[in-house]
Amino acid sequence: MATPAPSTELHELVREQLAADEIRYTTGRRSVVATIQMASGPRTAAELSRSPRMAVPVSSMYRTLSILEESDVLRKHHGSDGVGRYELAEWLTGHHHHLVCVSCGAIEDIEVPRHAESELKTIVDSLGGDAGFRVLDHVLEIEGVCHACDERLTTESRSS
Repeated sequence: MATPAPSTELHELVREQLAADEIRYTTGRRSVVATIQMASGPRTAAELSRSPRMAVPVSSMYRTLSILEESDVLRKHHGSDGVGRYELAEWLTGHHHHLVCVSCGAIEDIEVPRHAESELKTIVDSLGGDAGFRVLDHVLEIEGVCHACDERLTTESRSS
């Protein structure tokens, strides 16, 4: 994944994006953006609200996330567990992909080496072209079981 813009630059980009929609970049919104920037992948509203740095009351968290998503600052992912998780939009962070745990629903960012990303783009463009579809972008989500769930499932199967 591309390295996120430095915090001050990131916050200025977000402030400008929100201003274009005539939305103020409040302390609470800034807190959400900063917390998400520091995460290793998309996070749920509950995970964000538990962050010690969070300056948004739980009662306002969903509205704040919705405003940031509608303004194209955040992107919402729907995990296999049906829970929405949020991350910074790719225009702020760069193109990247995810590992998705089908057991707990966790989503983690994954770095794809440049040569593999090039091969992936070629495959996606070819598949789209074969179907008469003009490809604009792609998202790769690799589903599996995270290390913690794999250990838990292995332990449970030994106990049975």
